[in-house]
Amino acid sequence: MLHLPALRWGKPYESLEKQNVVHFDTGAPIAQVSQVGGGIVQRDLRSADKARQALLQLSADELIERCKQAAELFETATLPMGDATQDVDQFVHQQSASTGLPEHMCRSNMAKNAFVLANMEQILDCLTRGLDLSILSRGYGEEGRGVTVSFQAQTPILGAVLPNNSPGVHTLWLPAVPLQIGLALKPGSQEPWTPYRMVAAFIEAGIPREAFGLYPGGHDAGGAILAKSPKSMIFGSAETMRQYAGNPRVQPHGPGFSKILIGDDVVDDWPQFLDLMVESVLSNSGRSCINCSGIWASRHTREIAQAIAERIGPVDVRPPQDPEAKLAAFTVPAMATGTHAMVQQDLAEAGVTDMTAEYGEKLIEKEHCAYLRPMVVHADSPDRSVASKEYMFPFVSVVECPQDEMLSRIGPTLVGTLLTQDQPWCAAASRCVEIDRLNIGPIPTNRLNWLQPHEGNIIDFLYRSRAYQIAEMPAAVS
Repeated sequence: MLHLPALRWGKPYESLEKQNVVHFDTGAPIAQVSQVGGGIVQRDLRSADKARQALLQLSADELIERCKQAAELFETATLPMGDATQDVDQFVHQQSASTGLPEHMCRSNMAKNAFVLANMEQILDCLTRGLDLSILSRGYGEEGRGVTVSFQAQTPILGAVLPNNSPGVHTLWLPAVPLQIGLALKPGSQEPWTPYRMVAAFIEAGIPREAFGLYPGGHDAGGAILAKSPKSMIFGSAETMRQYAGNPRVQPHGPGFSKILIGDDVVDDWPQFLDLMVESVLSNSGRSCINCSGIWASRHTREIAQAIAERIGPVDVRPPQDPEAKLAAFTVPAMATGTHAMVQQDLAEAGVTDMTAEYGEKLIEKEHCAYLRPMVVHADSPDRSVASKEYMFPFVSVVECPQDEMLSRIGPTLVGTLLTQDQPWCAAASRCVEIDRLNIGPIPTNRLNWLQPHEGNIIDFLYRSRAYQIAEMPAAVS
């Protein structure tokens, strides 16, 4: 059986304790992954400076070129994978088999990660507002106005506790490498494939293997990364977000509560936006923080909900190899049954209507996994608790709310798409601190512009700007 060792600053490490990665539907083992404890992680992080020193041997421009090579390798090549090799089809099949994602979604997420790597030069140019990246390497330089600017790295490595639900989130840590910051990653127990393959591509492209740590393990391994890395990311639930809110060392990524807000000036023409709304809800099986979980309008909300329900309500379970498959499995069945129970509580509230009720059972239980079929609910007021809910399957609440109350009542919103030509309302949305990414006009919430920051600018997270003055030293007196 395929074995994936831990990677301790580029050196493979086989531990006595191993965990099987299993097929979501059959329970058959796919691979064994060495498990490390928090003690090993803490010990390795004491030498994290060596990871950055290895990357500093190459210029930012050289690293960007090697990232382009890594993108090509990641998306097309047969690469080392533990004690074997892995081609693209094997990667897609193994990732689908362990995560429950349909194979075509795995390929789509693979292309997304490769795109970010291949276009890293333009992405970093936008994130730094055109800063010469050699200034980050050297620590100071001329910005072009005759003023010395300085940026100081706040960490030698970026730690990350990675998720199982969607491989697309790996785009968030990829820019660390050309920024000459090493990586200490805890792969998801069911989705080790992307970080392992990505690191293999980096190494094959000539990026020093000493820059990479892969630490599969339990909660203590993730806890050690978060506790001992000066800067780290974690992906999780709303509770995870609350736990790390305000912690400058940790950048938490959780539910997006992304929304579409329809203005009074266009709401009578809502059918022309139906495709946009369906895509925003259904893409990637509703697993992403950029999927739409709320559609708000002042009127026609029942009609809108009914039309979306007619489009996505009939969607049913298909095999993961089916190119028309739109639903991902819950590899832990209890997550599906627990989510279903919470939705039923939401539906018990007055003023909430299940618009997909006529399309059959929503919870589909199998021997080793479960599915949740799409749901559309109507809420007659933002006061209904379902108006602020997000679940890890295609689920959307259509909320009736006056336009002049929307921006003050939507709550945290990762992506907000504003459908309107009302310029004062657009200006108000631009000032609304609840919206992270703002789309003005008919842009689905799931379509990102990678030349813009996603949930914070990684440059600001890893580096800080500081004053730096240089004066010529007087000649030594003999």
